[in-house]
Amino acid sequence: MTYCCGILVRDGLVMIADTRTNAGLDNISTFRKLYLFERPGERVLMLAASGNLSVTQGVVNLISDGIEHPESGVVESVMNTPNMLHAAQLVGRAVRLSRVQTGSAEEEPAAQGVSFDVSLLLGGQIAGGPLRLFMIYTAGNSIECTPDTNYLQIGEHKYGKPILDRAVTYDTDIYDALKIGLISMDSTMRSNLSVGMPIDIALLRRDALQIEVATRINSDDAYFRSLRNSWSKALREAHMAIPRPPYSGRDA
Repeated sequence: MTYCCGILVRDGLVMIADTRTNAGLDNISTFRKLYLFERPGERVLMLAASGNLSVTQGVVNLISDGIEHPESGVVESVMNTPNMLHAAQLVGRAVRLSRVQTGSAEEEPAAQGVSFDVSLLLGGQIAGGPLRLFMIYTAGNSIECTPDTNYLQIGEHKYGKPILDRAVTYDTDIYDALKIGLISMDSTMRSNLSVGMPIDIALLRRDALQIEVATRINSDDAYFRSLRNSWSKALREAHMAIPRPPYSGRDA
């Protein structure tokens, strides 16, 4: 499993992804799940992937190398799509094609305990168009993030969702959004061993058309250790400050 989230705010877009993959308790590996495609001044696209590794790696290869359009015959890649919606549709086609290439389209291996489901987040901006964030499903269809619901998650999302629900709005400062996203990731890692370090992060400011932050946070990162400790302390202090429940005895 994995946990990835994308947070779209007025200032820009934050993407966060863990790197742990596992095929059982004794087979744990580290693989990048956040991919960046950039031509400064023209386009920046960020793709986070969750699910079957062979399918998601196939998707990344397909959208990088290009896929021939069935009608026009033009080879399309994320570096020549005209807009973000077209890029999301390209990723959807790549998902379907990758599942065919891995022999998983018929879903027969699922009966053997192997899931070939995937989900992906695609965010970014192409010159002349708006900053957008999409979630693409196994079937290749997608939904788009909006100011009303300004974040999307894939993977083990349930542990980090309450934090994002309470703390993030469309008007949140972009670096505060990054901080809240990291708290969401930390909460997920504390509750689920299938999500783990290192963490890849990327930050794109609206209309900049150039990535502002792209880095990997390792287990010895001083800021992340401080964030974990500060959040735990803040939670303890918050629950201690709330009055105890007034209930006693039994209702008839």
